[in-house]
Amino acid sequence: MSKLFAYSGREDFFPGGSIYPNPKNSSLFLSLPHHVDVYFPPRKRSRMSSSFECGGEGVVSKENVSIEILPDECLFEIFRRLSGDKERRACAGVSKRWLMLMSNISCHDLISEDEMATKEIEDIEIESDGYLSRSLEGKKATDLTLAAISVGTASRGGLGKLVIRGNYLVGKVTDLGLRAISHRCQSLRVLSLWNLSSIGDEGLCEIAKVSHQLEKLDLCRCPAISDKAVVKIAMSCPKLTDISIESCAKIGNASLRAIGQFCPKLKSIMIKDCPLVGDEGIVSLLSLNTCVMNKVKLQALNVSDVSLAVIGHYGKAVTDAVLTDLKNVSEKGFWVMGNGQGLQNLKSLTISSCNGVTDMGIESIGKGSPNLKHLSLRKCSFLSDKGMVSFAKAVRSLECLQLEECHRITQLGFFGILLNYRKSLKALSLINCLGIKDMNSELPISASSGSLRSLTIRNCYGFGNRNLALLGKLCPQLQNVDFGGLVGIDECGFLAWLQNCQSSLVKMDVSGCVNLTDKVVSSIIERYGSTLEMLNLDGCSNITDASLTSIANNCQLLSDLDVSKCSITDSGIASLARAKQLSLQVFSVAGCSSVSDKCLADLIKLGETLVGLNIQHCNAISGSTVDLLVEKLWRCDILS
Repeated sequence: MSKLFAYSGREDFFPGGSIYPNPKNSSLFLSLPHHVDVYFPPRKRSRMSSSFECGGEGVVSKENVSIEILPDECLFEIFRRLSGDKERRACAGVSKRWLMLMSNISCHDLISEDEMATKEIEDIEIESDGYLSRSLEGKKATDLTLAAISVGTASRGGLGKLVIRGNYLVGKVTDLGLRAISHRCQSLRVLSLWNLSSIGDEGLCEIAKVSHQLEKLDLCRCPAISDKAVVKIAMSCPKLTDISIESCAKIGNASLRAIGQFCPKLKSIMIKDCPLVGDEGIVSLLSLNTCVMNKVKLQALNVSDVSLAVIGHYGKAVTDAVLTDLKNVSEKGFWVMGNGQGLQNLKSLTISSCNGVTDMGIESIGKGSPNLKHLSLRKCSFLSDKGMVSFAKAVRSLECLQLEECHRITQLGFFGILLNYRKSLKALSLINCLGIKDMNSELPISASSGSLRSLTIRNCYGFGNRNLALLGKLCPQLQNVDFGGLVGIDECGFLAWLQNCQSSLVKMDVSGCVNLTDKVVSSIIERYGSTLEMLNLDGCSNITDASLTSIANNCQLLSDLDVSKCSITDSGIASLARAKQLSLQVFSVAGCSSVSDKCLADLIKLGETLVGLNIQHCNAISGSTVDLLVEKLWRCDILS
């Protein structure tokens, strides 16, 4: 017998594993209340290093035996019989093992409201509508943290919003973590899972079993989650209103069919880069849910003209549509979508990188969407002036138009749009459209009191002086202007444009306009100094201290000034510092080689109101000066 109990830790204390044949068989436990749900993961038996002797009164240990030698089954029995919140809370904080065991007991009101069980739940936030919210990113995204959150929020109604941004290469969140959340957070409304390669169907199915209040589901780069889990969520969560699925290779048509069938309150759907999603899934989704769905976003999917035809026919409630990178959709698809007569309520449409967008297709969309307010077209290689002018004639209520990298749009199409939208268009953006050239001759167009208030013409290198002068006649009421990168405009063009401007400029961006001079800036400041709030002169190398002096003397509301890579010196900054009425909040002199340590006192003076200061690549400013600025302007975010 003594030999039998002379155990030295070289073998398992219980040979053969668990003391029960099936550890998960609840019938082997002591009697429990019906409402107690139990789960414990398989666990190897703890080892004992203490030796035992057999005496007259039984087995006697030479050392104190730790409670850690007890198997998980016994610890569960103990935890269930703890009478008070303090005892349970203390147990949850003893070790990782105990915390995980506690988190898997599905009992309400285990933790009191006065104290949280562990350090991990201190960052919980309360949303505006009252429920608890937690966001985990990077190293904080682990099963242990989820278990702590589950235990700590139980007595406060459970977690309402959970966002996990994991590490795709190192999976620290698994199905076990989601299972812990499901046991205690049955009131979950928002669940967002990103970059989680170790979470599969099992964890999401556990959420589906209990989280019937779920309203928003966001899955991104979760390669192990398949149709099985999404179908289960759709069937169990009828209150879902917003679903986003991105880069999930195992999610396909079956999921969309279930969502359309079992989620009658769905308002928004986003599907991106899911190779198993095709026309069948889109058809099922939209044909089964036509009453309330108002936002549809499809990106990088293997769908054809059929899907667009279904949108055009069944999208009666759709107000916002985004179609991106649909390589298999042809001109016919957009033509059928426009002629389906189902987009009467469409207010916003964004199309990007779709070769099927042609003049005929965009004209058809215009006729089928008479109430469209916002249109954004990007990388539409086959769209020309003819299509845009036809669209403008069909949709008279458009308020915002964005064209980017549409190289077949020329200056004729641009001014044709302005002429057709004199009364409704409020914002127009033209970015990197290389087909825009300067007018060969002036058009016989009279001055207009157009409705346009915001205009962006950026990196359209052919846009020149004649175009800008004509623009001043057609759009005299501009308040926000972005002419960034217009290298074809010089002093004459800017001055001609200013002569026709009638409104009060508020924001002006002329960054990269290398031909801009102090004379133009002074003219702008003298005319609009009382209303101008933002001025960006980044990269205008001809701008000197004379412009800063004009700003100091005339600007009253200017809060954001960028003179990066301009030819300014310490003297110009001193002029700004002496202006009593000036209250800059953001100031950038990045790349100004003539700005030196001598301006330290002036920068400190300006810093009384600054919240952001950029002095990067100012080589004449020493490290010691930067340190002093950081010390003195401790409320200011300094980039150096």
